[in-house]
Amino acid sequence: MMNRVVLVGRLTKDPELRYTPAGAAVATFTLAVNRAFTNQQGEREADFINCVVWRRPAENVANFLKKGSLAGVDGRLQSRSYEDQTGKRVYVTEVVAESVQFLEPKSSGGGNSGGGGNNNYYGGGQGGQGGQQNPFSQNQNQNQNQRNQGRSNFDDDPFANDGKPIDISDDDLPF
Repeated sequence: MMNRVVLVGRLTKDPELRYTPAGAAVATFTLAVNRAFTNQQGEREADFINCVVWRRPAENVANFLKKGSLAGVDGRLQSRSYEDQTGKRVYVTEVVAESVQFLEPKSSGGGNSGGGGNNNYYGGGQGGQGGQQNPFSQNQNQNQNQRNQGRSNFDDDPFANDGKPIDISDDDLPF
């Protein structure tokens, strides 16, 4: 069986961050996701999808995303029910996010916030843009610096950009 949801949309309001009695962080937010087609009046409609993310990623979502931010969500669809204060049974369907991608740099226009270009809260993205860095990719940067400390200059790198074309015959290419 398979239960997989992938969404790209904009947050309709700032994420709500709460903590369980056991101390686990949980963030909830709603994504507005445009439909691929227009209605009879030629207008594009959107679906508003409730999402929830847990623990450290929830804190990161609350810190780096806000209303209007473009985000990608990868997760699973979950249904649950509870009894409200009046005793009525309430049914909820939401996306439980396993990964949230921050799809805009923090310095982008329109007041949108993100963790850098294509960064996710696990730190697996590429660095931020415009001097912005993803604080969760610090270990990647340290590892890169350690690898580069052994080099005195770029003479060791046959692919360093010295402005000259690389002379390779078609026979040397693997494709």
